[in-house]
Amino acid sequence: MTKTVKALMACLVFLSIGSAGMTTSASAGGTVSISVAPANAKQKKAMRAGLGIYSLYNGIRNGGIMQKGVDNSAGLAQNGSGNLGVVHQEGRGHEGSLVQNGNGNSYGLFQFGRNTSGHVTQNGNGGTGAIFQFGW
Repeated sequence: MTKTVKALMACLVFLSIGSAGMTTSASAGGTVSISVAPANAKQKKAMRAGLGIYSLYNGIRNGGIMQKGVDNSAGLAQNGSGNLGVVHQEGRGHEGSLVQNGNGNSYGLFQFGRNTSGHVTQNGNGGTGAIFQFGW
C-alpha cells in the first residue's frame, strides 16, 4: 500500500469519527477545508488514537512535518510538554503551520492537492483536532 493511500485512509478514519464539531469552508481559489473537533471525551480519545497511529506508522514521536511534492512550506512549534503535532503536505504550493501552546495537545494539519493555506494555533491543555485541506 502506498503512503498516499495510507494517508488518505488516515483522513477517512478521522472523518468517520463523527461529524459533530465539523465545519467546512470553500473559497473561489479552488480549496475546501474540513475542520474536525471532537464533541465529547469518546471522540477525543478516538481522534488522539488516530493521530497516534498515524504518527507511530510515520516514525513521529512528538511532532513532525511530512512533505511529498514541490514548493511546499511548513512549520511546527511546540511550547509545553506531551504535545503531538503533525503537518502533512502532499502536492504542490501548500503552506501550513501549527503552533501548540500548553500541555497534552494533539492536532493534525493535512493538505492535499495544490495551493492550500492553513495556519493553526492551539492554546490550553488537552486539546485535540484536525484540519483537512484539498486544493485544485
